[in-house]
Amino acid sequence: MSTNAEAALEAIMSRGVGAVEVAFVLGTGLGNMADAVENPIAIPYADLPGFPELTVSGHDGQIVFGMQEGVSVAYMQGRSHYYEHGVPNCMEVPLETLALLGTQIVVLTAAVGSLNADFYPGNLILITDHINLNGINPLIGSGGDGSIISLVDAYDQRLARRFKRATLTAGVNVREGVYMWFSGPSFETPAEVKMARMLGADVVGMSVVPEVILARRIGLRTTAVGIVSNFGAGFQGGNPSHVETRQVAAQGAITLKRLIRSFLRVKEAEAQ
Repeated sequence: MSTNAEAALEAIMSRGVGAVEVAFVLGTGLGNMADAVENPIAIPYADLPGFPELTVSGHDGQIVFGMQEGVSVAYMQGRSHYYEHGVPNCMEVPLETLALLGTQIVVLTAAVGSLNADFYPGNLILITDHINLNGINPLIGSGGDGSIISLVDAYDQRLARRFKRATLTAGVNVREGVYMWFSGPSFETPAEVKMARMLGADVVGMSVVPEVILARRIGLRTTAVGIVSNFGAGFQGGNPSHVETRQVAAQGAITLKRLIRSFLRVKEAEAQ
């Protein structure tokens, strides 16, 4: 682990935070998901060495610790994106810090664009795999054999089953799909959306993938849930905007909150 992660761990523990079982990375417009935390301890990213400076609206830039449904949790209110500064491993220190806190499970959330006629704005999508044709990887330059990792089961199947079990008690319908990463910050063109559909993608977005790769390298179990905020450019009349993304994601957060409460209640052995 990096020295920044160790310093961030020390700063967090000095605030009275202990071990964290499950962590959530909150995407655009999803910051209020952390409102469900009991006895919250909020720490700005600016107070934690190596944590990113956020430049995009809809990302609060702090991490909230506490208890939820009897589970110790952490909610990262906002992430840094590759497109903000051209650094693909910008979320490395936060993920390493979570690992040092004893976290084993990281749930990534994001607003996504739909390429599937059955996936409507407001729907929840359990991401089962990804496509990355950007030529960008957060492990480039890290050196050593440790950077050559397998991405089979990168989206943990046991966690996926746990989410599926959680939908039954939450009364929430969750679809499954493949995510294709585009670097942003501009939205995809209609031609790119058409290409992504031909390659087998169901949704598109500008995050998630670098974090999954980084988490995989340090041994964190990861899953990802997207909230459909729009249809992709040119598909079903889609003409995405950041304002639309924030608004629809915030609406979908109500359903996602219910699902996460149920997910935390489900014991992993029950979902096998």
